[in-house]
Amino acid sequence: MTAPDSPRTGPDPTPVPPPDVAGRRLVPDLSRRRALQLGGLGLLGLAIGASGWGPSAGLALAAAESLSEPETLHSANGLLRVRLEVAEATVTLGGRPAHMLTYNGTVPGPTLRLRPGDRLQVELVNRLSVPTNLHTHGLHVSPKGNADNTLDVHVHPGESFQYDIQLPDDHPPGPFWYHPHEHHLVADQIWSGLYGGIVVEDAGPQVPVTRDRVLVVSDTTLDDAGHPVHVAGWERMKGREGRLVLVNGQLTPTLEARPGERERWRIINTCTSRFLKLRLDGHQVDLLATDIGRLAEPRRVDEVEVLNSGRVDVLVTVGERTGELQGLDNPRTRGGDGPSGAPGALATLQVSGSPVPALPPVPAYPQLPDLRGVEPAARRTMVLGFDRSGGGHEDHGGGHEDHGDGHGTGGMVMTIDGRPFDHARTDHVTRLGTVEEWTYVNHTGMDHPMHLHVWPMQVVAVDGRPVEDVVYQDVVRVSAGGETTVRIPFEDFDGRTVFHCHINDHEDAGMMAVVEARTG
Repeated sequence: MTAPDSPRTGPDPTPVPPPDVAGRRLVPDLSRRRALQLGGLGLLGLAIGASGWGPSAGLALAAAESLSEPETLHSANGLLRVRLEVAEATVTLGGRPAHMLTYNGTVPGPTLRLRPGDRLQVELVNRLSVPTNLHTHGLHVSPKGNADNTLDVHVHPGESFQYDIQLPDDHPPGPFWYHPHEHHLVADQIWSGLYGGIVVEDAGPQVPVTRDRVLVVSDTTLDDAGHPVHVAGWERMKGREGRLVLVNGQLTPTLEARPGERERWRIINTCTSRFLKLRLDGHQVDLLATDIGRLAEPRRVDEVEVLNSGRVDVLVTVGERTGELQGLDNPRTRGGDGPSGAPGALATLQVSGSPVPALPPVPAYPQLPDLRGVEPAARRTMVLGFDRSGGGHEDHGGGHEDHGDGHGTGGMVMTIDGRPFDHARTDHVTRLGTVEEWTYVNHTGMDHPMHLHVWPMQVVAVDGRPVEDVVYQDVVRVSAGGETTVRIPFEDFDGRTVFHCHINDHEDAGMMAVVEARTG
């Protein structure tokens, strides 16, 4: 384990190239790096496009089964103390054996249930042959010391680290999740099974429901032996999407309910790149929250978008007939013909039995503050682009170029403001207790889901058009060639942390920057 503020010295079989003439440090050949690292884990499989285990592979898959949820670990008396062991294990995935990276031997890992004001202590034990660490995605907690410190904490093979994370007394409720944040290894480790849910309970009046479910959506592609496939550079630049789209590690599981029941579904999109758009015909769906942004009152919806790494909190009032939770098309490249096609049925809501009486109305929730009436202390523009071999060329087309080298990247790295990520460099300094306005400008042909650690963002404009509602998210969509403007309350916590594209391959390729909130 590397202690906070210590230099990162994790094992890396690929030498880091020297800086170019502009002083920028470029990312080594990604496909070679991953082949070596995954090979060391025993997880090196086939390239995308080869025979793989998935619905399109022509292999027999297990029949649909009843939904099972991960083990749930509850806080008690204001404390949740957890030991998470990261190790390779054989698990059942999509109904068949798979060789995955796991938290405590399961995929997904256990669900952590907390209340506002709770203390979360996690002993992270690394049984891998490469470093890892832990990010509590979406939680409004400190980025320093032993808390949600993704810049300085690196848990090396055979070592462990004690995280100690304090939630504020007024922490918003909702679904969150945890995953690794070890730079250059994030996409591979999530792709291979390292993810788990977090639920922060309502502090005030409870939402009356018949049942509360956590639905962790993930994707991967497995070879015929059940290993996650190695992903070449071309797929990384697009952002990999798996042939298997799973709910709690299951392929189209069945959820059983009676007519009139009201269920709370906390849906978490842990896919490395896939944007989801979900629809459940024949049943009433009301949106409670997107990411950290709880609505004052539930809002009736026909469809909900869940960006990769995003979450939605919805109420499902069960109708009279069985229906399917459908994944619809949600393209994320210019022209609308790129990845994130429709995965189809993700789960079946099986309805049977006699109707039940209606539950009481959902109590109102305090409206989150509208920051549009606050004069920003600063206005910043962050330009999203990419760089081929340090040449500084940006993409204004489809976002991809094949140079015939078998990788399809041409040495390209992803950038913010023309620079790839450097953990030692602080890119922006803010002042604690202020509100800032940031505009993400996308100079690529792909949409980017931008995520800021620690502090939520209020979306105030998309492509120059004002957003009328009060919308808070910690992951915002920035369309190809477009821009998204947010306002950020830098409150409660000082320290250094990051913002980045949450297409994990893009983050690993350099589309990440450091922001520091300072007191005074």
